[in-house]
Amino acid sequence: MTRVRMDLFVSLDGYTPADPTPEDPMGADWGRLTAAYAATRTFREHVFGDTSGAGTTGVDERYAVAFLEGVGSEVMGAGMFGLHSFPDDADWKGWWGDKPPHGTPVYVLTHTAPRPSIPMEGGTTFHFRSAAIEDVLAEATDAAGDLDVRVGGGYSTARDFLRAGLVDDLHLMVAPIFLGRGNRLWDDLRGFELTHTVTTEVAESGEIHVTLTR
Repeated sequence: MTRVRMDLFVSLDGYTPADPTPEDPMGADWGRLTAAYAATRTFREHVFGDTSGAGTTGVDERYAVAFLEGVGSEVMGAGMFGLHSFPDDADWKGWWGDKPPHGTPVYVLTHTAPRPSIPMEGGTTFHFRSAAIEDVLAEATDAAGDLDVRVGGGYSTARDFLRAGLVDDLHLMVAPIFLGRGNRLWDDLRGFELTHTVTTEVAESGEIHVTLTR
């Protein structure tokens, strides 16, 4: 049965980065927040094409492997795709180059839809939708077949799906840092421990992996 999955990076004080720019598309603190994940062997190979075997192993690596497994489609917001940073670039195809790491259909939520789908190398096709998130999720679920749907973010999209109660499996990667600025992930969102089973695991890097499973 298809499940809806979400993986989020957050600081110990509950922030995600804000104020993206073309130079820092995920926000100025993104590198600090994602350092443990970006250091894993799987991330280096899957995103950077590094097949040397370099990178960390252990708990963070295990979660990095799980992140890639069993996903048949993805939903993301316009900001994560880059439409907010490059609104007037008709040729914009995302941040990831000619071969994005998704390898699945990706549904981008944007008020600029309809616009043509963009097929990419490696199995990724970006589709653009301006519809209720429930309707886009239903389309993504059909596209996923027997696999899961990942909600890729960013911040506003993640909160919309969480607020609507649509996420079955939530994995929080809590970096051992205090940002003291950015977007507050959990404001006005309550009670997930009542609907989901919560487990925690601390990695060798100090990263805290919190999983909530319905």
